[in-house]
Amino acid sequence: MDGEVLTEQETALYDRQIRVWGVDTQRRLSKAHILVCGMKGTVAEFCKNIVLAGVSSLTLVDDRVATEEAISANFLIPPDENAYGGKTLAELCCDSLKDFNPMVRVSVEKGDVSSFGGDFFDKYDVVVASCCSLATKKSINEKCRKLSKHIAFYTVDCRDSCGEIFVDLQHHRYSKKKLDENIECQLQYPSIEEAISVPWRALPRKVTKLYFAMRVMERFEEVEKRNPGDVSSADLPGILKLKKELCEANSLNESHVPDKLLERLVMCTREFPPVCAIIGGILGQEVIKAISGKGEPLKNFFFFDAMDGKGIIEDISSPDSGS
Repeated sequence: MDGEVLTEQETALYDRQIRVWGVDTQRRLSKAHILVCGMKGTVAEFCKNIVLAGVSSLTLVDDRVATEEAISANFLIPPDENAYGGKTLAELCCDSLKDFNPMVRVSVEKGDVSSFGGDFFDKYDVVVASCCSLATKKSINEKCRKLSKHIAFYTVDCRDSCGEIFVDLQHHRYSKKKLDENIECQLQYPSIEEAISVPWRALPRKVTKLYFAMRVMERFEEVEKRNPGDVSSADLPGILKLKKELCEANSLNESHVPDKLLERLVMCTREFPPVCAIIGGILGQEVIKAISGKGEPLKNFFFFDAMDGKGIIEDISSPDSGS
C-alpha cells in the first residue's frame, strides 16, 4: 500500500474512482495516513467515506464507552449491546470500518489525545479532531504546526442540525482547472487559535451568525469546564449572559448572535444524522483535495444549518496575517 505505484488489486478495486479523479490522486490516497480523534456520528460518516476512498491507514482515538446518545447518530456502532463486550467507541467503530474496505488498515490508539507528544502526530498526513475541548484542539493544531512534516489539520463538530468544519493546511499549494489549463495556486492558513482570536468587530458584517453562536457555546464550555456538548436547558440563562458579555467586549450588535439559535444549540445537543452525512461528506471531499493537491480547498471554516439548507464558507483570518 505504501508503494509509488498502485498494485493490480488496487487498480481493480478503485477503478471507478480512478476514472473520476485520476490515478495520481488514487496513488496519493493509497499512501496517506489519517488520524481521527473522537468518534461521533459526523466523524463516522467521514471515516466511512475516507476508507472507501482507499487511504493507506486510518487510526481512531476515543476511549469513551458507547451510550444511547452515541448510538443514535453513529451507524458504525452495533445496535446490539451484547456486542460491546467492554469495547471503547474507537474499538467498536474500528471493527465496523474494517468491513468497508479490507485494503485499508484501520486501527485504534488508546490514551488521552491531549497528552500525546508531537512525535506521535508525525506519523500522519491528516489529523481530524472532534469531541474534544477547545484547549485540546489548539494543542493538537500547534503540535502539528511545529513538525517539519506538512500535516493537514481539521476540526469538525455537529450540534443538533448545525455543523462546522475548521481547516488548517498551513502553506498549501494546489492546482485547479481554468478553462483548458491547470493553474498552480497557493493559500496560507492561520491556526485555529489565530483564527478565533480575530476580533469580531474586524470581521465582515455578512459573516454567518452560526460562527458567533459556535464561539459562544465553545467559550461557555471552556469557562464552565464542560465536555463538548455537555449543556442543557438549565444552562441557557448563563449562555445568554455570556453572549451579551462577548458581544459588548467585541463591539458587536447582539442581533448577530440570535437567542433562538443559541437556544437550538442548547436544547438539542444530539447530532442530527442527515446533517452528519452532509458534514462528513464535505469533510471527506476536503481531505481528498488536501491529499491530492488538486482542486481549491475551503478556507478556513465551513458551516451548515439544516434550517435553511445552506452551506457557507467563511475565511476567518487576521487582515495582517498575510493569509
